[in-house]
Amino acid sequence: MQAILETIHTIGLVPVIALDDAAQAVPLAQALTAGGIPAAEVTFRTAAGEEAIRRIARDCPEVLVGAGTILNIEQCRRAVDAGARFIVSPGYNEELVAYCLENGIPVLPGCANASDMTRAVNAGLEAVKFFPAGQAGGLPAIRALAPVFPGLRFMPTGGVNTGNMGEYLKDERILACGGTWMVKKELIAAGAWEEITRLSREAVETMLGLSLRRVILAGAAGAASCALTQALGGAGLEAGGDGTDGVIEVAAASVERAVYHLGRQGLSFDEAARETDGKGRTTSIGLCGRFGGFAVRLVRA
Repeated sequence: MQAILETIHTIGLVPVIALDDAAQAVPLAQALTAGGIPAAEVTFRTAAGEEAIRRIARDCPEVLVGAGTILNIEQCRRAVDAGARFIVSPGYNEELVAYCLENGIPVLPGCANASDMTRAVNAGLEAVKFFPAGQAGGLPAIRALAPVFPGLRFMPTGGVNTGNMGEYLKDERILACGGTWMVKKELIAAGAWEEITRLSREAVETMLGLSLRRVILAGAAGAASCALTQALGGAGLEAGGDGTDGVIEVAAASVERAVYHLGRQGLSFDEAARETDGKGRTTSIGLCGRFGGFAVRLVRA
């Protein structure tokens, strides 16, 4: 169960999908994956949900597919038999949670108040769905409740979009964000797969928040850069560095998520150069190889 939760955390985004036609499931999953989001929560509130999960699990094994809007154990069994790798429910159902825990099924029950979160923690859960996030108070509500439940992480869903997900994901207690803005029903109905890919890619880029932090120039170039550095107010250029020509530092909102998503694009990282903080979270890591003579490091923003 822990491995699935960590994969959800690393991907960072979980599109919530409602399908009326199971034939749309595979091209939709492929469009999401092409945009950098190999994950989906397929809701059981439509008749096509179960078959959609089955098709994604069969034809898109790289996609972490889960079942949402699961209300009872019978639906849970059907979803898992179809290939769902995690279960999401809109509210807290003690029988459903107990069944999932007994059978090793990752489950994220909907919790929007202290009472349900208390039940979740007492059951042994490490993460819950915060739903409906917007109506339940959003990130301020999570931050108010989180200190009471140390170790519990949250997946806000409902009212999350490209404009506010960055603030959610900056908080270390956020497991991932769920949302529908990249999989709107009208886009699915129109078969607008390229647009879904574009929206997914935009969401990933926004989530990662990659930006140039500084360039550290080596040797004589580093010394010569000092005057320019002063002219720039001390920002951007510094002397020193371990690359042939220096080091380029790229800031990321989450180094772990950046490593995952850039790794999917073919980049590799030097694990020996990974640095972590006291909580085990990555603060920086170097990319393998040189780029135009420069070493490149990802650093936490």
